[in-house]
Amino acid sequence: MALTKDTRLPLNNGKTIPVSGFGLYQTPPEQTRKLTYEALQVGYRHIDSARAYNNEAEAAQGIANFLKDYPDVKREDIFFTTKVFSRDPRTYDEFVSDIEDSYNKIKDSIGYIDLFLVHAPLPDKSTRLAVYEALQDAVEKGYTKSIGISNYGVRHVEELFAWDKFKIKPVVNQLELHPWLPRKDLQEAGKKYGFLLEAYSPLTQGKKLDAPELVEIAEKHGISTADVLLAWSYEQGFVPLAKTVHTERIKTNYTVLDRVTLDDEDNKLLEKPESYEVLTWDPTVTP
Repeated sequence: MALTKDTRLPLNNGKTIPVSGFGLYQTPPEQTRKLTYEALQVGYRHIDSARAYNNEAEAAQGIANFLKDYPDVKREDIFFTTKVFSRDPRTYDEFVSDIEDSYNKIKDSIGYIDLFLVHAPLPDKSTRLAVYEALQDAVEKGYTKSIGISNYGVRHVEELFAWDKFKIKPVVNQLELHPWLPRKDLQEAGKKYGFLLEAYSPLTQGKKLDAPELVEIAEKHGISTADVLLAWSYEQGFVPLAKTVHTERIKTNYTVLDRVTLDDEDNKLLEKPESYEVLTWDPTVTP
């Protein structure tokens, strides 16, 4: 499939997801409403939040404000994601309460959640299965259209698909993904089990923007090294979640697919199949 910035990729439940995502990690609540609105103005239709970001309500209000001002855009055109998280052992009932709390924060402004993720497979098997059971029930309650996973390693994926209460497939696994952390094993798991990979921190949180191979490719094409990283992510078949609090970068990130095409030489420079350089955190190794 030839991608454009407006492409919606098919999910395993018959729904679709916009390939260009705007991430709200570490975005202060007081900035979230404005940045979400601005992202939608430039064309983004995929907004990624989380309970742990403490900005779900503000993101939903930014979407609602945009829909009010741009009546030609419908609620179903916009894809809103959030996540539920715990570092400590928790029960099914506790997760039900968390999920309902997230839903209550957004229901009056946007009505429903498009995608609800398990934020990480922490801290143990019983907890991650409890949260997934609660998310399966959230689909039946109408809180969310789709569910998925995040930061899951191959063993967590296999555990989930073998679980006796497993009813609803995850549509995505959201992970740290970039040339220094391509996670080939999880790319294969995605193909085997039929879910997409979403790339968080596709810009390496700025930590690799001066890498020689990125600079070489950027100078060759007259683009930025951030452009190179996003183009690489699209080339891999990922759904990258570009995060910025700088208004001028929102449009630049969104238009990468219009402006940038990597060639075989570029892709060879960025091919690091054995690299495992984590730049954020790595819950995929959770027992």
